[in-house]
Amino acid sequence: MKRGWFITLEGPDGCGKSTQAGILAERLKAAGYPVRLTREPGGTPLAEGFRRLILDPKNRVHPLTELFLYEASRAQHTEEVIRPALAEGIIVVSDRYSDATVAYQGYGRKIPLKTVTTLNQIAARGLKPHLTLLLEVSERSTRERTQGRRKDRMENEKVSFLARVRSGYRAIARKEPQRVKLVNGEGSAREVAERIWAVVRAKIGGKRV
Repeated sequence: MKRGWFITLEGPDGCGKSTQAGILAERLKAAGYPVRLTREPGGTPLAEGFRRLILDPKNRVHPLTELFLYEASRAQHTEEVIRPALAEGIIVVSDRYSDATVAYQGYGRKIPLKTVTTLNQIAARGLKPHLTLLLEVSERSTRERTQGRRKDRMENEKVSFLARVRSGYRAIARKEPQRVKLVNGEGSAREVAERIWAVVRAKIGGKRV
């Protein structure tokens, strides 16, 4: 294949997606594939600046301001990092992308989904992941995994907000089952990594992996 593949990892805070994104990227590299590991919000110097503004618990951010900051970060990230990498045939592994905005700002903040999806479309210029791995873990597991660490502004949200986010992710998975694959995020990092690898091989094994 001449063009690369775009793989994203999604899920609520504390699900282990950042760890698993790194593991998946290294495993793909070990298999001989060119890989670019990145994240949202962030991925570029400018977008990392947006990340600090959005996630700083000291900042009071209006929901619409939050949405526009995420989309501004995504636009920069997509044009500077993701599209050029895909054009070169690189597999891009991203810790979050546009699905997170639907789950957090759409379902979590209750901003109209039409508004969120329209802005996602504009910021990404229609780009969607080829494969999204949605890690599912219990609320108890997320509490245990985030306990003792310094929480960012989103992690400090109320339980009701985080419940809506979970509901949003499940709705996304139901709507796009071919792209969004549910992965059991419980257990050790190694166990979860094996589940992810099985999904990746089944999805694009005959083409790239």
